[in-house]
Amino acid sequence: MVAFYHVCFAVQDLDQAMRDFQRAAGVEWSEPVSDRLGEWDYRIVFTTGGPPFIELIEGAPGSPWHAVEGARFDHLGFWSSDVDEGSRRMEREGFALDFSGCPYGRPFVYHRVDSIGARIELVDVGRQAGFLGTWDPEGAPMPAIDETFGG
Repeated sequence: MVAFYHVCFAVQDLDQAMRDFQRAAGVEWSEPVSDRLGEWDYRIVFTTGGPPFIELIEGAPGSPWHAVEGARFDHLGFWSSDVDEGSRRMEREGFALDFSGCPYGRPFVYHRVDSIGARIELVDVGRQAGFLGTWDPEGAPMPAIDETFGG
């Protein structure tokens, strides 16, 4: 089994969630980043110190991360050797595609896993160097699910 590299919470107020998580668990945060995917603005942050990371994301209304009903555990993130094949594998296993960033030029997908009340995110391992450069510059490469051999 390949370990997940992050756990994500969708939150209504990123700054408050960062403060509360820091006070409750002593975690340290990188600097938050603002970005846009399609028509949605969002803010995102990861803990420092290497995997597994904690991710907080604050999304605009209608976005895949909008926490309209309150903060929630959103997903577990895994690197994938091939997001398209990984997504097909997830669908074959009965986990419906919930959202794909691929049409927006972002190679990641979310699949619903209702039995855990959350999503699994597959992120193309080709994005790992950029991730490390932004969030963990001294970090070592992380393993990916090898989709050529069925995970």
